[in-house]
Amino acid sequence: MFRGIDEVDWASMEHAYGSAADVPELLRGLASPLPQERETALDGMYGAVHHQGDVYDSTLAAIPFLFTLAGHPGLPDRGGIVELLASIGGPEDADGLAHGAGGTTDGEDDIGGEDDEDGDGLGDDNRAMARAAVRAGAGLFLDLVTDADPEVRRAAPSALVRFHGEPPRILALLSDRLRDEPEDGVRLALVESLGLLARLYGGSAASAVERLVSLCGPEHDPGLRLAALGQLASCAADRLPSDLVPTVVGLLHTRSQRIRPAGEPVRTSSDTLIGSLRGMRPADEEGARLLRTLHQALGARTEDRIALLKGQLSSRNTADRCNAVWMSAGLFREWRGAYEEPVALIGEQLGSDEERLRSAAVSVLEFLFALATPAADRLAALMESGPESGGPGTATLDRPLKALARCGDARAVPALAEVLRGPAVPNDAGYVIGHLGPAAAPLAPLLRRRLAEVPLDSPDTYHRAAPLLSALGTLRYSEAVPEVLRLLHGAPRELRLRDALVKALARTLGAFGPGARAAVPTLRELLTGENAVAAADALRAVEGDVEAVLPVLLGALAPERDAGRRRAAAEAVGRIGAAAAPALPTLRHLAGSPEVWERTTAACALWDVAGDPEPVLPVFREAWRRNVYTRGTVTACLVRMGGAGAPLHDLLRGELASPRRHRARSGGHGSHDVLEDELLLRSCRTALETE
Repeated sequence: MFRGIDEVDWASMEHAYGSAADVPELLRGLASPLPQERETALDGMYGAVHHQGDVYDSTLAAIPFLFTLAGHPGLPDRGGIVELLASIGGPEDADGLAHGAGGTTDGEDDIGGEDDEDGDGLGDDNRAMARAAVRAGAGLFLDLVTDADPEVRRAAPSALVRFHGEPPRILALLSDRLRDEPEDGVRLALVESLGLLARLYGGSAASAVERLVSLCGPEHDPGLRLAALGQLASCAADRLPSDLVPTVVGLLHTRSQRIRPAGEPVRTSSDTLIGSLRGMRPADEEGARLLRTLHQALGARTEDRIALLKGQLSSRNTADRCNAVWMSAGLFREWRGAYEEPVALIGEQLGSDEERLRSAAVSVLEFLFALATPAADRLAALMESGPESGGPGTATLDRPLKALARCGDARAVPALAEVLRGPAVPNDAGYVIGHLGPAAAPLAPLLRRRLAEVPLDSPDTYHRAAPLLSALGTLRYSEAVPEVLRLLHGAPRELRLRDALVKALARTLGAFGPGARAAVPTLRELLTGENAVAAADALRAVEGDVEAVLPVLLGALAPERDAGRRRAAAEAVGRIGAAAAPALPTLRHLAGSPEVWERTTAACALWDVAGDPEPVLPVFREAWRRNVYTRGTVTACLVRMGGAGAPLHDLLRGELASPRRHRARSGGHGSHDVLEDELLLRSCRTALETE
């Protein structure tokens, strides 16, 4: 299997972590008789040799040995090696082959970073060579489709479709294998490969689609029919039945009656990445895959997807409901819709005796913020029943409590008070308090007391103080000025993250406003240091002395300053308003910056200081197109502009009409993406009210 491996100069090659001298050991590990060693080796291949999809010279050198391993009869875990080869070969559309329905974009040409660039082009030539190498060896996949190992037979069809390049021959082979294959999981993989073939090869699409349509007939197994429907949705949506949702729900329920996962599945005890991913698989992994395929293919058909979720969430089968909860996460994150009913049904899962189902429901409700309100009663009941994860003194907030507070429910306040009285305050507690609004006012004295207990010279001083400061600033609790000043005066200069701490302290004093007058001397002292911009902004809010702070901010706007400081200074200048007129020449210059965030921030400040829309509107339109993350900032300024922003209201109407969340267009999946999108929609509506 490894003939010639020692003749390769691996030490002269590289992978993600430097020298590739360890690659032969990883390749040999894939052939180990010990499962743990094979899994560790595969983990190492993904972690170093094919790190995050990158292709290095060592990756190319490993391909022949991977093919040898994949084709070695009787070697365990070859299915994972086939999947690795397919991943090294590149994405399924790498050749730019024609796509069927579902392969188009939404027309955005700007949805990535600032200028929609692809980065530094690392390994582009290597990727092309890797794809060519995998295609050159793809004849092996023909044999593996009939391999004795079902895991190999499961992995081979997709690789065969993607790399072999003879669609008619592959279509015939897949059809034959569907007739003869005894394993359900492999049959589903064959159906998925038919859909892939239809999407990638226009000339053979019609025949593949007809085969999929035939598999939807009542004579076939429910799982196979669900798989065929999912593939039709991705490549020929016009061939789907008109009663798609009730058909799918019926098939799902029939399948569930036949397949009842018995308790928790057996998990690997490995601590590798591969092992961890296996450990997170759902109890009914096959069912999850079937429904995920269908949901993803339905895309913007949110009404159908909501109806489908309601059917899944009403199933008697726990695994079906758990799969539905996880399916809902992708829908909520990517698409806008009327989600009250499915959210309420997800809330009902919080009363389940199954920990896996409860945990899934809480995980989804956590990132919905106000959209989780239909489940608030259930969250409150679960919170009152006892900690779902951890308890007082743990490193993170109890998850039902966190979700309840994030949706602004005042019932979270007493529980948060208990947390603040506990032996240790979770770092995320302070941040959720801000979502409770005025209802959180009773927590302010407790927050102040805990801020007084933050050590001055601990490595985690910033991480302990920042959430408390955030909450106190949101509540504008100026009685905490002494505790803020204690940290400002006492934090040693060598403290880890000291600058970030000083900025947070200054922000909090600024939020206190005139109630923080006792801090004025300290803020004035900071005007000549590294945190001068934050101090100037706070001093303006506390004392209103524009003459004292404007020179500091003008200096921070200078071209020789770093971009981050210029942006912060522009924001602070904008908050001053018309009195900051001396900054206008510099702001006009920055509004022409090549960096999208700098010019957007400068344009906002230009409006706030000069009130002239002419130089501002073109910058906003371009920023809106270039970078979706600027849209919240742009819309907030359009709200301030009122009628003067009317020439850009077409952008706002287009955003409101779009079914897709704005950050989803750039692949966003952060914990606050849904919140930011809902805030953007609210701002769009507010700005349009000026018409």
